[in-house]
Amino acid sequence: MVIMRASQLNRNEKSIFGAMSTKKESFVVSARKYRPASWGEVIGQEAITDTLHNSIEQDHLAHAYLFCGPRGVGKTTCARIFAKEINRSEEHLDEDFSFNIFELDAASNNKVDDIRNLTDQVRIPPQIGQYKVYIIDEVHMLSTQAFNAFLKTLEEPPKHAIFILATTEKHKIIPTILSRCQIYDFNRIPVEEIVKHLRAITVKEKIEAEEEALHVVAQKADGALRDALSIFDQLVSFTNGNLTYDAVLKNLHVLDYDYYFKLSTYLNDGDYSSALMLLDEILKLGFDPGHFISGLGSHFRDLLVCQEPKTVELLEVGNAVKQQYLDQAGAIDAAWLLLALKEAQQAEFRIKTTVNPRLLLEIALLSIAGIGTGEKKNSESDLTGTRRIVEPSKPRAQNAVPSTPVAKEPPAAQVHSAPASTPSETPEPSEPISEEPEIVVASEPEPEPIKKTEEEIHEALNPPTLNPTPGKRTRRAPSTISLSLDKEAEPAVAQSIGEVMEATEVETKLNLNDAWTKVLAGYQDEKKSAIHTILSRVDIDSFEGKEQIVIGLQHNVEEEEYALHSSDTLQQLRAFTGNKALQISTELLEVVMETKLFTAKEKFEHLAKKNKNLLKLKQDLDLDIAY
Repeated sequence: MVIMRASQLNRNEKSIFGAMSTKKESFVVSARKYRPASWGEVIGQEAITDTLHNSIEQDHLAHAYLFCGPRGVGKTTCARIFAKEINRSEEHLDEDFSFNIFELDAASNNKVDDIRNLTDQVRIPPQIGQYKVYIIDEVHMLSTQAFNAFLKTLEEPPKHAIFILATTEKHKIIPTILSRCQIYDFNRIPVEEIVKHLRAITVKEKIEAEEEALHVVAQKADGALRDALSIFDQLVSFTNGNLTYDAVLKNLHVLDYDYYFKLSTYLNDGDYSSALMLLDEILKLGFDPGHFISGLGSHFRDLLVCQEPKTVELLEVGNAVKQQYLDQAGAIDAAWLLLALKEAQQAEFRIKTTVNPRLLLEIALLSIAGIGTGEKKNSESDLTGTRRIVEPSKPRAQNAVPSTPVAKEPPAAQVHSAPASTPSETPEPSEPISEEPEIVVASEPEPEPIKKTEEEIHEALNPPTLNPTPGKRTRRAPSTISLSLDKEAEPAVAQSIGEVMEATEVETKLNLNDAWTKVLAGYQDEKKSAIHTILSRVDIDSFEGKEQIVIGLQHNVEEEEYALHSSDTLQQLRAFTGNKALQISTELLEVVMETKLFTAKEKFEHLAKKNKNLLKLKQDLDLDIAY
């Protein structure tokens, strides 16, 4: 009796566990549960489904089709629907033609023997229906020998056989296979279509989901509906049927849009410290540096898109996030965004090979933040073009009356203040000094007076030559000459300046031939051998006394080489000759190649001159020359 109860208990336990296992197995993933069973349920491939449906209606069926495209866009689904529709007729509407459909996975059946077994089955006609459909998935995995064994059957199959090949890598299929198939390219499914489909599923399954959360799922799927449904099932389990935006970001480990909006604001304002602190916070959350910089580039792109009302529709985001993009795009200049986008793209390219990605990201952010700061500083400093220097007021004269107006001293035409007067000198009453500070316009910001001697002026008027002696450092000529000179010394200085300029002109005047030789000497470096060769061919004596020099170039390569040095050559030539009216022009020479046909005897004689053994060989073997 006890044994019977135990056995009965075992049976009860088995029935309970069986019911539990049946309940668990009753769940079907959304990718299978909501797999399209008709043309109208296929999403995002209307052009292909309409074409296939019309070909069935018009009885224009091909013997081989190739469905190619990314994963999860409906290639195998459309193949199954097409296989069922071609056998369906008014007489057999309720018939199940699944026995006429054969699916082969080419990833595991990619040998020649597998294709031979398939060709043997093709010969057998269907028992029910009109066609037997062979769906070969991942057909690009077939070996080259298997493809060659399949060629003849694919080109001329029996009338009852139709082949549908599906692949994600069309470029791996040999051209002889492609030429025997009708090719249908499946597109990635748009984000809005995926969101619409997910919304319909949430209504059927009675699941609460925020619109922004569904957009994140659709963007994460990257155009694959199957991936979107798999992510959707995962999030439903994580959130217990309540898909919120924050929960989706946390589960999928996606960076929130707010980080990109904050970072863009910091970078546009030039706030380095806040941008670096925000970057540190993002990296501490565990986000990949490569994904972060890629997302930042996409963010800049979306802001550029929002600059024009016509292109706002290109954003694949929800309405709330789209409004954030519109608000920030109105506050940031499009030119700044374009430069920032280029910096982000360069950083994304370099981050794949760098050893320290954090340092690269920080440098990229600093570069982006500094895009507009330099231009702003320059524009502020160039508002007036000059700098106003306020000098302290001079001591007031004892006999000056503050209540009566006095004439102001004319401003001195000098950059710096004149030397202080000695104690013995006192201002004359006729020229009282105003109490108001004197405003002097200066072109240079040096606070201390700079006096230049005649030697420095001579150096300023005799700048170093364009080709200085190697190993010697030359002083660069200053851009301006200080005007803070004693008034008594001005005539002497002017006379010395004139003498120096006259002596300089006499020294630099050379005839055209010597000047050309000096120019060529500057191009004797190995890196400038090409331009030296071009200029050496010029007969410069023929241009003596003329103001136009013509340089002949033999081909386009020489034209490009001369263009790099044309300005430097002309400036040197004008400086050496003192003739500013000199001009240099170029012309492309026509190189005539003389061609001559040689006879067999002439060829042999030419070769015999180089190698006398040929003549000896001809005589020893008693050979004749074939004409």
